[in-house]
Amino acid sequence: MCIEVKKMKKVFWGTILMVLVLVFPVPTMARVDVGVSISLPPLIVFAAPPEVVVLPETNVYAVPDLDVDIFFYGGWWWRPWEGRWYRSRNYDSGWGYYRSVPSFYRGIPAGWRNDYREGRWKGHQWEHQRIPHKQVQQNWRNWEKNRHWEKQNSWGVKDLKPRKDSRQQKSEVRKQQPRVQPQHREVQQQSRPQSREAVKPQRSQPRNEKPEKGKKEKRDKD
Repeated sequence: MCIEVKKMKKVFWGTILMVLVLVFPVPTMARVDVGVSISLPPLIVFAAPPEVVVLPETNVYAVPDLDVDIFFYGGWWWRPWEGRWYRSRNYDSGWGYYRSVPSFYRGIPAGWRNDYREGRWKGHQWEHQRIPHKQVQQNWRNWEKNRHWEKQNSWGVKDLKPRKDSRQQKSEVRKQQPRVQPQHREVQQQSRPQSREAVKPQRSQPRNEKPEKGKKEKRDKD
């Protein structure tokens, strides 16, 4: 009898333990890593710091000697890889995932590499200049601020008309728009001359003024 009671207790507690495991999983089993690991792009080995070219009508520098896109803009190196974007302070290491497409990329033509090889930009001759890595790192900020490449030789593109920036476009739009004065001001301006003509003070004759000739003769006859 005692043996059967012990077996029943074991079955009972075993059942309770199984229910607890199913309802409240063990922390080590229930722990799920929901973070998605994003793979980093492979490193590119450079024999020397890369030279770059500035893409016309932008302040973006591109490495032209690679089959993959690597840009320099705003103090960062940028590269797309497998549908994602990465950036780094160095051109050959330290890449980190960037959550969206950088804004500068919208102004870069998809076939810029062919334009570079053919020496053409929008149908004009493009005499591009290779810029050492060190010069870009040291001067990119001042070049962008002073519009260096645009003012020096129009980005190296012959007969390229300078592109108007947003500030210049806004100022020209304001100049072209006619100035419309408020209606009440126009009414006031029109009513002022009329009021002056309508209400003119009459000049009284001075007391010492001599009488007219006809009046003087009439007095003499009287």
